[in-house]
Amino acid sequence: MAETERLWLVEREYGDESLVELVYATPDGAHCVVKHFSIQLLRSKEITAAIDVETENLETVGDEATRERYATEVERVRTSHDPDETL
Repeated sequence: MAETERLWLVEREYGDESLVELVYATPDGAHCVVKHFSIQLLRSKEITAAIDVETENLETVGDEATRERYATEVERVRTSHDPDETL
């Protein structure tokens, strides 16, 4: 069985062409996963405060300022939401 890590929603950006980008990050902000959804699909999908991701699928966050911002946002989300709470 693959090793997983819990990531928390830290960013939601609405882009062109009706796409939404969701960024989930590790508590230290050092790794993330980016998911893209159409706005139409998001209407039928529950977006939760946290997701479990296989560690091999994590991306490294290269910028120190972004890591710090993600870590701060993870802490905020973790203290105010349950992992399976819909946001």
